[in-house]
Amino acid sequence: MQWGLQGDYQYRDWRGLGDREQLLLRTGLTFTPTNSGIKFTLGYANITTGRYGRDIDAPVSENRIYQEALFGQTIWKRLLLTHRIRYEQRWVEDQDFRTRYRYNLFINIPFEGTTLDKGTPYFAFYNEIFINGEPKIGNGREVQFFDRNRTYLGLGYALNDKLRMQLGWMEQTTVNWQKGQLQVSLHHTF
Repeated sequence: MQWGLQGDYQYRDWRGLGDREQLLLRTGLTFTPTNSGIKFTLGYANITTGRYGRDIDAPVSENRIYQEALFGQTIWKRLLLTHRIRYEQRWVEDQDFRTRYRYNLFINIPFEGTTLDKGTPYFAFYNEIFINGEPKIGNGREVQFFDRNRTYLGLGYALNDKLRMQLGWMEQTTVNWQKGQLQVSLHHTF
């Protein structure tokens, strides 16, 4: 058995810098049963979401508790797949209590070899679907069953065996809007 900590800290902007879309601070306690190949997380997140347009930034606050399972598999020796299933309990400002289900499939493909060891460039892809648990959110308002979908394509590089960097493009689609954004990320395992 192995216990650990997980952290995910993101700043998202509508137009590059200076028009905050979202600040997400998420952390969790992880547990990996011995020889299981699966990691479980119990965590908490605080999210502040702004509105488009620098002068109209009236942020909405959200607190979440989440549980997730993360497990990997390899196909054809080079397709490194990771599945993440997440269940969220959400307290969004000016809304009733909500839940949401998420499934994310990550695929990493090394340019050479079969692992993401130091010095390995790789292709990165993921697709995540979000499904709302409750349609009614208070004051006669409703949300649809489908919340959003995110698709990402990028290139990564393993700086060492525990640190990887990625640069890519994420397209996010909801019922009401679609937008793309440049994504730069750093992935570190302690």
